[in-house]
Order: sequence, then C-alpha cells, then structure tokens
Amino acid sequence: MTGASPFSYDRLLNTVAAWALALLWILPLAYAVWTAIHPAAYEARFDLLAPLTLENFVKAWQAAPFARYFLNTVLLVTMVLAGQFLLCTLAAYAFARFTFPGRNILFTLVLLQLLVMPDILMVENYKTMRLLDLVDTIPAIALPYVASGFGIFLLRQTFMTIPRELDDAARVEGASALGVLWRVYIPLAKPTYLAYGLISISHHWNNFLWPLIVTNSVETRPVTVGLSVFSAIDSGVEWSVINAATLMTSGPLLIAFLLFQRQFVQSFMRAGIK
Repeated sequence: MTGASPFSYDRLLNTVAAWALALLWILPLAYAVWTAIHPAAYEARFDLLAPLTLENFVKAWQAAPFARYFLNTVLLVTMVLAGQFLLCTLAAYAFARFTFPGRNILFTLVLLQLLVMPDILMVENYKTMRLLDLVDTIPAIALPYVASGFGIFLLRQTFMTIPRELDDAARVEGASALGVLWRVYIPLAKPTYLAYGLISISHHWNNFLWPLIVTNSVETRPVTVGLSVFSAIDSGVEWSVINAATLMTSGPLLIAFLLFQRQFVQSFMRAGIK
C-alpha cells in the first residue's frame, strides 16, 4: 500500500492556506458591499431575502462634496504622474547613456532615496510648502512625490537594455539627443511606463497622511481625506452609508484593475519587476 507523497501534502497545505488568506482578505470587502446595498437594518444581520437598495450611495453622495473630492484626486494624480514621467525619463536617460562627473555618486544618492520613508520628511516638506506659500493647495500635495527615486531607477534599468546601435542609427538620421529619447527609448519602454504609471496612480489615489497634513479645505482635499472627514463627523452616520462612500472612493481603482488586470500583470513581467 502506498501513501500520499510529501509533495501532495505540501500542495494541499499551500492550497488551503491560500484559500484561507483569500477569504480573510475578501471578508471586509464583502461586508462593505453587503451593508452598502442593503438597508441599515441589515448591517449586522445576514438575510438572503434582504431587499436591495442604492439609497446608501445617494445619502453618501449628498452628505459630502464627493464630486469635488474626486476632481481634486484626478487633478492630483495627473499632476504627479506627468511630473514623474518628465523628470524620471530625463534623469534615467542621463544616467543610462551619458557620462559626466559624479554620475555614480548622484545615482547612489537616488538609490538612497528608496531607503528613506516619506513620513520622515513630512515636517521639512511642510516647512517648504509654507515657505513657498503653497499650503492647502493641490501642488503642495504633489510636489514632494514628483522626483521619484524608484521611477528613475526603473527607467534607467530599462533604458540600459536598449541596444546602443539604435542610438547610432537615429543619430545618423540626424536626431538630437532628445530626439533619440523621444523616438527610440520612450516607445521601447512603454511596458515599463505602464507598470510604473499603475503603481503611481494606485499609491497617490490612496495616499492619506500627507494630504491630511497639508490640506485644510474642501477645495483641495482628495477622496481619502474627504472620506475620513465624512466618516469622523459626530452626527450618527450609519455604517451602511459610510461603506457606500468607501466603495465609491475605491471603486474606480477596483474597476480599473478588473478591466486591465491582464495588461497590469504583463507590464510587470515585461518591465522585469519581481
């Protein structure tokens, strides 16, 4: 009589652990969805015959200026991503293809930025924003993140994999240094730009602490700060309404991931992100 191999036991254990972790991950989201689409009376009572409703979403939308919060967040994410693409592309191109004094030292400083937690710099960043008279503005939220060490490193590694023969061919055609960057490097690095763009959008859409510190008004608050203010008000807001607001603020990212999950995974594989 032969018993099951250790491999089969290990595989079974890994499968059970994976499903258990997936269940723990999905339970809060499932509860949020349940309470958001059912009346408040069913917040703590599960009933398959419970009536469905969208009233919680209507109440949440009318109780706070979420339209303004969404506009602020879209402006913020667009501003940060545009600045990162511009600065990181130029810096990465310089580090990958040009030789200049102190290049290795400067690139080491860029890598050191990856070791510094952004929270450590919040006090100095706030002082700088106040000195520039930018407190309580959307640019104040965006500026500390425009120069991304991770973006520079990622694009530099991608640019270094592009054969130099393509540079020579473009220069023979009369292209300048920026022309080579625009016509050769950027098109070949599209998977990396997509991967990094997804990371940046996700991070800054969900960023909370720095926007909370540097903003004071509805005109500048992103959705994360607006949601925290909405859920913290002492007016007896129902959990069903709070969860409906939470789904509204996180919904765009969830929908985008579900729609582009294949491109998301493929872009990471092509970019070499492990």
